Amino acid sequence: MNIIDAIIRLVENPVTDLKEYKIGSNRANNAGAALEEYVKDLFAGSFDLDEADRVKKLNEVFSYLGSNASPPDAMLKGGDAIEVKKIESPGSALALNSSYPKHTLKQTSTMITDACKNAEDWEEKDMLYIVGVVQKGTKNLKKVSMVYGLDYCASEECYLGLKNRIKEGVESIQNVGFEETAELGHINRVDPLGITYMRVRGMWGIDNPWKAFNYVFKTNNENGFEFMCIINEEKWKKLDNREKLNAINIQQGSFDIKDVEVKDPDNAAKLRRAKLITYIMTKEEVQKRKKKK
Repeated sequence: MNIIDAIIRLVENPVTDLKEYKIGSNRANNAGAALEEYVKDLFAGSFDLDEADRVKKLNEVFSYLGSNASPPDAMLKGGDAIEVKKIESPGSALALNSSYPKHTLKQTSTMITDACKNAEDWEEKDMLYIVGVVQKGTKNLKKVSMVYGLDYCASEECYLGLKNRIKEGVESIQNVGFEETAELGHINRVDPLGITYMRVRGMWGIDNPWKAFNYVFKTNNENGFEFMCIINEEKWKKLDNREKLNAINIQQGSFDIKDVEVKDPDNAAKLRRAKLITYIMTKEEVQKRKKKK
């Protein structure tokens, strides 16, 4: 299973209302958790299965199914790492918290869990960011984008270099005590009594894909549903099932694949060839589909 399978399922059976998902004994009532489960179903083809069969299907497709505290949200067996983000407005940035953007995901990263590191035999995976715009207070899915970190984020050295420079600056402060930490700093004995400490944490964020790639795709809030995906040419050629997109079954909406050039995240003066894949439904088409269901 790969991104092509997920795109085909999204286009042939578009879902614009996220449902509740049962996770263990709990239900994923919030829209962010529901979006993550929807993405898993896109890759696994597990939309209409009962819970027991769905769990088995997810196990066949994924080697890792995530931690709330650290990336990624999922890893495909022998394939990509996936990070899912929910926003409520096409203009909102993505909050990445203490984890800087990932060009790729490396097995040696200190930001991932041991369970992730040992999920399968791997060294480095392409990082796929999937972003959904979910209307505030609802589970109404308005937009979905899929972009690879290779096309979206700078290399690790960019972020790690800044992080290390800030950390060194914090640690150069005189007359306070420092504690070893994975954060930017943990400063002890801040006050005269030596009983106060301060944690220094990085809180990362990044423009959402619609804003970052607005020079190749213009989002339209008048659309009922909108899907946008960018895949660089090198990755595209490695997807041995890409020809399946030529036979995609479109019942509603418009589907398109075109050649574009996107900026190299490490050098904005350089362009790289990529595929822009879009699927758009009007508000009338979305309503018509809801009535059929």
